[in-house]
Order: sequence, then structure tokens, then C-alpha cells
Amino acid sequence: MVAGEEVTIFVDGRRVTARAGEPVAAALYAAGIRTTRFSRRRGEARGPFCMVGRCTECVMTVDGVENVRTCTTPVRDGMRVETPGGRRHGPSGA
Repeated sequence: MVAGEEVTIFVDGRRVTARAGEPVAAALYAAGIRTTRFSRRRGEARGPFCMVGRCTECVMTVDGVENVRTCTTPVRDGMRVETPGGRRHGPSGA
């Protein structure tokens, strides 16, 4: 796989086209997906904030590993990305 090559990842079962090597959070943003998790207390939608791995707003489950900072995790072909909390993205990506 060449960096920048078009690949497919799966976000809550939805096919998303991305570029190999780009951060997962950037690929989600480009696909119109803004929610990466939901707050524990109020269930509010949360999304990437710092984009450098400092905060935890972008944590998701990636290939079965929980609490992965998607802003610093490079895309690989066939990755499975899941929103914590069992909620799923609708067709609008919200």
C-alpha cells in the first residue's frame, strides 16, 4: 500500500473511502462524519478537537481496540472503526 492511495475503511459498518496514511479523524471529517463518541454523562455527541493527540475527544474503537485516538492513527485499508457506546451513524453521518 502506498501512502495517499485510495483505500476503504468501515465506520460502524458504513464504507468510507479514505487515503492511506491520513489520520482516521481526518478521513471521517472528509466523509462528513463529525461524531466520534458520546459523552458519558449526557450522551452528547463529541468530535475531534485538538487533532494532535492531546485530548480524548476523538477516541473510538479501531479494529477491536478501545480508546484509540483517531487523530493520530493512520488509515489502513480495511480498518474497522466503531463509535463507542453502541450508537451508529445514520446516512447523514451525524
